[in-house]
Amino acid sequence: MLPILVPAALATAGAWWYVNSGIKIPAETDQIIDEVLAENNLPDFISGTTGIAKSGDINIWYESMMPEGKPLGTILLVMGYGTTVLGWPAHFYQPFVDAGYHVIRYDNRGLGMSDWVKNWDKKNPYTLEDMAKDGIAILDALDIEKAHIIGASMGGMIAQRMAISHSERVLTLTSIMSSGYMHDPELPPVDKSFRQNLLKLILKYQIRPNSRKTAKFGVGIRLALKGDGPYEVDIKDAVQKALYERHKRRGSNPKVRDQHGAAIEASGSRLQELKHLKLPIAVIHGRPDPLVIFPHGKKSASMMPNAKTLWLDGMGHDMPKMYMPEIHKMIFKNLEEV
Repeated sequence: MLPILVPAALATAGAWWYVNSGIKIPAETDQIIDEVLAENNLPDFISGTTGIAKSGDINIWYESMMPEGKPLGTILLVMGYGTTVLGWPAHFYQPFVDAGYHVIRYDNRGLGMSDWVKNWDKKNPYTLEDMAKDGIAILDALDIEKAHIIGASMGGMIAQRMAISHSERVLTLTSIMSSGYMHDPELPPVDKSFRQNLLKLILKYQIRPNSRKTAKFGVGIRLALKGDGPYEVDIKDAVQKALYERHKRRGSNPKVRDQHGAAIEASGSRLQELKHLKLPIAVIHGRPDPLVIFPHGKKSASMMPNAKTLWLDGMGHDMPKMYMPEIHKMIFKNLEEV
């Protein structure tokens, strides 16, 4: 029996070491989770008017935030891979509402309060074009003829697709920490250690998840995506939003990573199409971005006619408060060029 047990024990020990050798969750996280769970009173991260738009057979959930008085225009926010509307922090979108813009954010298909796609076929996946139509469906539902489109990460890819395929509906384009072709063979791949850290977080916290694991996964993702600038991850915010998704919304769809990844891959390159865009464009990217690495932002910007660029030292694949003044200045400038 002993010869059988020893390899099994070693394998178990090796697996334990592997999943625990990645991102280190700060020691105070458990106390913060305890406090948030004990309060049993999560902040309400949804404050606008909510609704459902029909995109083909898919229901797309959205939140509409109106300013006081007549809106200066409409901004449609498009979030990225595997991330719901809570990926847009209030310190990003609220200044646009305060400035007089009607702001809409929504859950992409496959997650959040939008339809989780059933009978998904990896050999025939939905594409970024399909996801672009989801955003246009929201504009249709709200009788909005044209909007300013701001997309982050995969949301930037979807926003690019909207500007290419639905140019008559798009006033301006802002592409944040995104790419014109995520699988571009001419650009370096994502760092292996970063991919390994994401896998370790998934194995450690998303196998049979409970509230504590869900909260720690939310913190771990924030830490993995952080840049090297002088800012800290807001652990309490990460915990609250992770638990809000779990307890107040539908939680996490385990299949959405495969679906969104397949949508990106199946959609191929937009680089040549981006050359033909004729609208105000802003491209924003952090130089130490660990997920959509900086060369992607730089290359896609070079393809877009007269694109304004903002390259941020220190910002990762996130939206920290410290970079908001520069980001807002750039985006407001782009909005005003119409």
